[in-house]
Amino acid sequence: MTAVVNEVTWTARRINRTALITMVVMVFAWAVDYIDRFSIGMALPMIGAEFELSRTQQGWLVTVFALVYMVCQIPAGFLADRYGSRGPMLVTLLLWSAFTAMTGMAGTFGMLLVVRGLFGVCQGHFPAASFKAIAERTTPGNRATATGVMLSAGGIGAGLAPLIVGPLLMAIGWRHTFFWMAGIGAIIGVVVWTLLPKALPEELSSLPRDKVKTPEVSRKQVLKSFVVWKFTLLFCVTNMLNYGMITWVPSYLLESRGLSLSQTGVLAAIPMLVSIGTTVLGGWLFDRYFHDHGRWYLGSIALATAVLLTLMVKADSTAEFTVYETLALAVFSMATMAVFGLPLRVLPTAVVGIGMGVMNFGGQVAGAVAPVAMGWLADTFSYTAAFGFLTGTTLLTAVMAFWVPQNATQFTFSPAKSQAS
Repeated sequence: MTAVVNEVTWTARRINRTALITMVVMVFAWAVDYIDRFSIGMALPMIGAEFELSRTQQGWLVTVFALVYMVCQIPAGFLADRYGSRGPMLVTLLLWSAFTAMTGMAGTFGMLLVVRGLFGVCQGHFPAASFKAIAERTTPGNRATATGVMLSAGGIGAGLAPLIVGPLLMAIGWRHTFFWMAGIGAIIGVVVWTLLPKALPEELSSLPRDKVKTPEVSRKQVLKSFVVWKFTLLFCVTNMLNYGMITWVPSYLLESRGLSLSQTGVLAAIPMLVSIGTTVLGGWLFDRYFHDHGRWYLGSIALATAVLLTLMVKADSTAEFTVYETLALAVFSMATMAVFGLPLRVLPTAVVGIGMGVMNFGGQVAGAVAPVAMGWLADTFSYTAAFGFLTGTTLLTAVMAFWVPQNATQFTFSPAKSQAS
């Protein structure tokens, strides 16, 4: 006889175990996502030399991915809400591994652009499903911590990418490097699908109705919400720094500082690895202290980061540059959950997919703009001007922090005639 699982069976121990397993599984998935996505930054000098590309053209290899990835975010949110998280994540992990392999087969710059675009389609459906997985398997009170752990995989992936991809590029070339990463991604996809635990009941995974102004929310309301789009624009501005640094620091160290590829890999990894701990810390701090005071938290972090970026740009030595880069990314990583924390607490689990899809759309606008804008600034002026662009967007983050709501009672939706979506 099949046992009936109801709310009574969800003890605190089982809830915490579900959250823990989900966090571990999602860290692995996101780490592979970032290794696959940002290894192109390490390979750009080799690809650029083989195809005789300018920095602006190299930037387009990142931007074409980001453009397609961006367009997929909102449809991906609908799919995650409609079909859940498990199936879409398996499909996307397997397909993006296939296009990672195809990157290594491209024979022309045009073909590379096409493959990177298709790669963006596949990876573009992953974030909404992953946020949905976290929302389905955590309570609102620990969701920022769990999401912070998951997103810390960005530091793991971006930090490991130079350490793994750099030696592989030197040993077997950029084409075979992408073949190896494709195989690893496919294996991780199957593991994620197998180990992801059962979702919590809706009563446990959403805020009580008396703690939010709009307890019943449709996907249409989320899509039309001015508040959600405010957070979307905020994420766009904050994500400029991540995309800009990951795309152009390796090339800067190679070309302006005269480092070898292996040295570049190590120095590019340090800031990303340090940001792992601060991303997790930021999620915990938000859950524990700042879930009702996000404006001052985010604004202070952004101002401190802008100061560190200014010192980084003015650094005389490579060591000094890396120290300030590391400090800037470590501090700014604490702000991640100041952007995502409140929406994830307030949005009902049934519409988290579309909500996060809309927000991540904004983040990928940054991915489309920052690489090409910085490539153009580096070509036209200097790397100093390119990194100055990031200082400006970080200062804008500090201003926008006071534009968005900072607690659940301020996060409202316009009424709808029908709650069906």
